Amino acid sequence: MNPANPNFVLDANVFIQAHRRYYSFDICPGFWNSLLHYEQAGRLCSIDHVHKELLAGGKGDILENWVKSNTPDTFFASTQTKEVAGHFAAIMQWVVHEQPQFKSEAKDEFARVADGWLVAYAAAHGFTVVTHEEYNPENKKKVLIPNVCKQFKVPCVNTFQMLRALQVQLDWKVA
Repeated sequence: MNPANPNFVLDANVFIQAHRRYYSFDICPGFWNSLLHYEQAGRLCSIDHVHKELLAGGKGDILENWVKSNTPDTFFASTQTKEVAGHFAAIMQWVVHEQPQFKSEAKDEFARVADGWLVAYAAAHGFTVVTHEEYNPENKKKVLIPNVCKQFKVPCVNTFQMLRALQVQLDWKVA
């Protein structure tokens, strides 16, 4: 990992919150174009488990259509490697057996969703995780990605920090 020019792996909530809130497709296409640009430049990706989450339920909304129609096959990287699996096993060991603070429901959910795989992929490849979750060591109801990242020394930032690091500027133009 190069701290001056980090590579990023995106959580599902980066896509979902951008689509539903502050970077909707109709008012901020530049955000979505920047994701595609930096994926092609090798600076960001997401993972196969996030891909499944984004397509789950077949909502047929614009985000699902964008994922299906605009993202290249390389955008959602495979987590099916020995390196990623090794990191995932260590993360699950820590969550399930070394963290009594988390409720069993939180541990079960963490085992089912993409979050642990996201951190494992970042750890295996020297990437920085991008999520909207915030570090909270007191949380018992959810295993938060930033908490896991801190434990495993994986850098973790939010979308705005990623955009600044990539020097993305979302400009305005007259329609």
